[in-house]
Amino acid sequence: MPATNTFHWERGDDGVVVVTMDDPDQSANTMNQTYVESMGATLDRIEAERERITGVVLTSAKDSFFAGGDVNRMIRATPEQAEDLTQLCATLKSQLRRMETLGKPVVAAINGTALGGGLEIALACHHRIALDTAGARIGLPEVTLGLLPGAGGVTRTVRLLGLQDALTKVLLRGQRYRPSEAVSVGLVHELAESEDALLARAREWIGEHPDAAQPWDTPGYSIPGGTPSHPAMRANLPAFPANLRKETKGANPPAPRNILAAAVEGAQVDIDTAFAVESSYLVELMGGQVSTNMMNAFFFDTRHIESGGSRPEGHAPHTARKVAVLGAGMMGAGIAHVCARGGMDVVLRDVSLEAAERGKRHSATALERAVERGGISADRAERTLARITPTDTLTSVAGCDLVIEAVFEDSELKRRVLREVEPLVTPDAVLGSNTSTLPIDGLARGVRRPDDLIGLHFFSPVDKMPLLEIIVGERTSDATLAKAFDIARQINKTPIVVNDRRGFFTSRVIGRFIDEAQTMVAEGLHPASVEQAGLQAGYPTAPLALADELNLKLTREIRREFQEAAAREGTGWAPGPADLLVDRMLDEFDRPGRLEGRGFYDYADGKRDGIWAGIREHYTVDGHTIPFEDMKERMLFAESLDSVRCLDEGVLRSVPDANVGSLLGIGFPAWTGGVIQYINGYPEGPAGFVGRARELADRYGPRFLPPDSLVSKARRGETYA
Repeated sequence: MPATNTFHWERGDDGVVVVTMDDPDQSANTMNQTYVESMGATLDRIEAERERITGVVLTSAKDSFFAGGDVNRMIRATPEQAEDLTQLCATLKSQLRRMETLGKPVVAAINGTALGGGLEIALACHHRIALDTAGARIGLPEVTLGLLPGAGGVTRTVRLLGLQDALTKVLLRGQRYRPSEAVSVGLVHELAESEDALLARAREWIGEHPDAAQPWDTPGYSIPGGTPSHPAMRANLPAFPANLRKETKGANPPAPRNILAAAVEGAQVDIDTAFAVESSYLVELMGGQVSTNMMNAFFFDTRHIESGGSRPEGHAPHTARKVAVLGAGMMGAGIAHVCARGGMDVVLRDVSLEAAERGKRHSATALERAVERGGISADRAERTLARITPTDTLTSVAGCDLVIEAVFEDSELKRRVLREVEPLVTPDAVLGSNTSTLPIDGLARGVRRPDDLIGLHFFSPVDKMPLLEIIVGERTSDATLAKAFDIARQINKTPIVVNDRRGFFTSRVIGRFIDEAQTMVAEGLHPASVEQAGLQAGYPTAPLALADELNLKLTREIRREFQEAAAREGTGWAPGPADLLVDRMLDEFDRPGRLEGRGFYDYADGKRDGIWAGIREHYTVDGHTIPFEDMKERMLFAESLDSVRCLDEGVLRSVPDANVGSLLGIGFPAWTGGVIQYINGYPEGPAGFVGRARELADRYGPRFLPPDSLVSKARRGETYA
């Protein structure tokens, strides 16, 4: 047996062996070297004692079943390690293949979350029973880390579900299913209501199926829907890459492409050859920069933030009980909904009861949809909705320990509504402002307790966007910041913490993306090419379409606030080509955006109906073009360079805040790993990025000149940590 054994063995009188996975050195089981050695030793023992065993139950002593692959090892992978990585994949697959061909029934008793490698282990069992718990998730999310399932997940899901369902329901999007949803998809066979019932049912199933085998090891079995050589499947095969390209909006992320290739090629060969095909495509991804970027952001940076890396130490955990949401418009209604969902009693106040009730109806509609999808029970939806009390009276906020104002983006209005409620709420209530650009220190002049005032910048739609940008003013206390961080986790938001400055981080940096796109249009580049460059760079929404969504009136209002602040501070400010383009769109053409049905795009019934012809007429210069790669990188570099300035100015407190905030809040392309990781991961690292920035500055203007801090870091051969 290995020195550290993560598998514990218990054979009952019925001959059933319960193997319990329990890595003593980690809070969750992962496919590390200890796992490999323990699985090998356990299989050796099972095979040696096969005649005295009636079956095997595989379960876990952790809160989760199995967390997945060893990310600490995978993020260090290089192309030079391809041979070793291929051998590791072969070992993992060989072990699971031995398990599913034991000749004895094997049941996965999934007592919690089984993601990635955890589900791959379960898929190698003949029967899968999941404990029906609210927090458990089941799926193969490797694509979200720039990888593919490498322990047989692609091969087995294709053989289990067929190409179409395996790709669309499991592999290409990396969905994480609740246990009941996993049964509906076909990843799990049945549910259990308790851990005792889980193990009892596993033993019972073994007794009922002494000759269990995997479907693909049964004579006459065929892949659901057929293999690629089947006439019907062959006719539909060209649609797979076409749909993938449509799904990725013209970008070319390597993981979905490799998953598609591994699935289609593996479906045409025997299972052992399919495993080898799967491994080759995984090893290619592991040695690439994109998976390094995505693992860094979506695993390490996210774990740093969610584990409290930005939370001040020494403050007791906090739970908000009752919140006053001031303003029941789109943002206020969304904030009320997520707060009620997080267990708070919500007072939703607006200037009229009708407006407040309309805000509550937003939650009613969202909850109805959740019930229809099976996400929550009707009873739970009813209880959540009952927590929201719409009102037009000021006294209703009495006793609230949290305030979130979500009124119009006007400094005096925000100061007034905060000043009104401050005497009525609890003496230590958190006073939160959902401002996207206005300095917190300016709002603090309107309250008596500025140490309790903090920015809580939500993103629209609040129900779906995972980020909360917490803005710390000069006088905001650490105790208030700790409470705000806990509130973010209470409502299931990922919090980043930034210091106070006009525009903060997210609103400021996303403006660079839109400005650069509009500048290219003003230079005479075809707007369709600019939009396509944004999409092929990996942005989820093209820049001119996003400008329409945000509304050019709001864009100009924010710009005027910046201008006025610059004038007060005695700093210079001059309009750029993007500003002049926006002014002309508003003043000459009257095209403010999607809300009014006319902007950079035409709209029909609220949907985009092509780019407005007037843009091409008034701005596009026939024959004028620049390298397409320059178009993409002008947008990427504009945001990354300004993020470095945010670090230099102290707006950003950490690199993880920058990366996670840019990915979850402003749509920076996921393949980059975030605005700062994009610099780290650029060819030749920061030095290569600096060289390319200077090249862009020579061609398009000094705004692309790299900050001195970045130049110094590149000269020293350092990366951002």
